[in-house]
Amino acid sequence: MKAHGITLSRNQYEYALAEIKRQGLEGKVTVELRNYRDLARVGTYDKVSSIGMFEHVGLKNLAGYFSIVHQVLKPDGLFLNHGITSDEPEWADSVSTKFINRHVFPDGELDTISNIQRRMEDAGFEIFDVEGLRPHYAYTLRHWVNRLEENQQEAVRLVGERTYRIWRLYMTGCAIQFEQGATGIYQILAERKHLGMPNLPLTRCDLYTPDSQ
Repeated sequence: MKAHGITLSRNQYEYALAEIKRQGLEGKVTVELRNYRDLARVGTYDKVSSIGMFEHVGLKNLAGYFSIVHQVLKPDGLFLNHGITSDEPEWADSVSTKFINRHVFPDGELDTISNIQRRMEDAGFEIFDVEGLRPHYAYTLRHWVNRLEENQQEAVRLVGERTYRIWRLYMTGCAIQFEQGATGIYQILAERKHLGMPNLPLTRCDLYTPDSQ
């Protein structure tokens, strides 16, 4: 089995290269600096996972994003899309969205889980599993805020007071949003639609057996 990853972040790219070498995975795992739009549009991959990325694509670009993933998968290929959603459709203009787009995630936009699934189906995917992880992310954000505050001096030394305060405020606000249910996070497992039975187990039980760890 081989894995290939792409990223636009040089820091992430260099970290991944170092981890591949540290864990002795050369020849099994590769990574490159590449935009997903530049992937070869052929059925190359058995599986594609997108983690915390699609919410930064922009709503007007989601159709193209899902279409490209569909094109790079083999006919019965699996697609795991993991990302943040909103309880309201589209991306309303508000104080919080303006703050996020200006200071944290330029061009980031959220939509409802139902709209995301519809867009995936429009691109030719058959959805098999949807898992909501909102409570997990609420706890995660609280832990992130606590650890950031515990390491305030080091964080300020690395990025400055302004950036520290922006991210502290942002993650605290997000924790509240996730706790209240205004924001969610989902993993959607889908298959490139084709005639025949899916390339999947009949139940989730295989995820929790010792052999799958």
